[in-house]
Amino acid sequence: MRPTTRRILAAATGLALLAAVPACADDEKQAAENVPGVTDTEIVIGTHQPLTGPAAPGYSKISAATKAYFEHINSKGGVNGRKIVYKVMDDGYNPANTENVVRKLVLDDKVFALLGGLGTPTHTNVLEFVKTQKVPDLFVSSGSRNWNQPDKYPTTFGWQPDYTVEGKILATWVKQQFPGAKVCHFGQNDDFGRDSLAGVEKVLGPVAAKQTYTTTNQQVGPAIGALKAAGCQVVISASIPGFTALAMGQAAGQGFRAQWVVSNVGADYTTLSNQLGDKKVILEGMVADNYLPMVGDTANPWIQEYTKIHQKYNAANPIDGNAIYGYSMAYTFVQALLAAGKDPTREKLVEAVQKGGFRGPGLTPFRYSDDVHAGYSGVRLNKVQNGAQAYFGPTYTTDDGDAAVTEFTEPPTTPPADAIPTT
Repeated sequence: MRPTTRRILAAATGLALLAAVPACADDEKQAAENVPGVTDTEIVIGTHQPLTGPAAPGYSKISAATKAYFEHINSKGGVNGRKIVYKVMDDGYNPANTENVVRKLVLDDKVFALLGGLGTPTHTNVLEFVKTQKVPDLFVSSGSRNWNQPDKYPTTFGWQPDYTVEGKILATWVKQQFPGAKVCHFGQNDDFGRDSLAGVEKVLGPVAAKQTYTTTNQQVGPAIGALKAAGCQVVISASIPGFTALAMGQAAGQGFRAQWVVSNVGADYTTLSNQLGDKKVILEGMVADNYLPMVGDTANPWIQEYTKIHQKYNAANPIDGNAIYGYSMAYTFVQALLAAGKDPTREKLVEAVQKGGFRGPGLTPFRYSDDVHAGYSGVRLNKVQNGAQAYFGPTYTTDDGDAAVTEFTEPPTTPPADAIPTT
């Protein structure tokens, strides 16, 4: 090849490369502009919630608190200049409805991400759809281990401690406090109840008796009667609030005296008191667990900050454990959104959660990593005494496998100014 020809080809190649640079930049800009649910001024996310139906008591207030926190964030300029729009759809705690509303959120409303979809049976029903759509599915409001399957569902993450972690910790306390007692289990007839029982039996071995309920049937009398007939001295209950109230009410009515040890998802004292009315005295002595600041601890700086937000944006609803849950989950989401950067994409948001490192109001660290999509790693026990629910004893952590239950001694974090994360 002649030198002149080589020079012409080299020049042509250089021009092609120079032309490619702005083309690549344009492609990247176009890709950023095409992120579903994201504009220069807002980020649209969505959720399914039981605003009606059997799980509505208490749980229907979670999304109101989450929305209030986002209003608080938006009043301060949003996240990287974008306001958060939170679309809340009622599924009535019915899996068939959940599928319909989630499809609408993703396909019609084109949300950037799902946040805090509530319920084990409901959210399990949309996992495959969410996977095919590659939508970030953050902080499912349930402790099912279904959310911790990163190989199968790479965009789905839990947030609260899973029910097996919780079951192990509750059973460890029962084993210490009631050696040789007849310990029984009452649980929801789905992965909620089954995961809880798995954790309990990892520590105690087979329970003396077990009974289940379904959310479509409020007649729990026969199940409670069977636990009484079995001579149960301690009942560990994996139940949503309405069925905790029904079960404990039936036990009292049948003269069945046992120590009730209840999953955090069904043990908020304010919610149960409202359901039981003048019969709320039966809650005295109930032991439960939690992993967030207790609403009655008015000296806690997180409660103080949340109370300010609540009074300004959510005063029509009670400030209870459900509200604290909603505020705290929203706080973690803002942390994740900040970690996803100024030009967030769905992929960046998932990567940010997997990277982890978030701390906030929770008593224990999160478990997030590339290989683990489970949320908080432990709980602390609380008890109802003299009409108040308060923590006692140490905080414990474990996993959903064979790891021992151990005390967690790191002090809790304090909130940043106005409870707005900066990183």
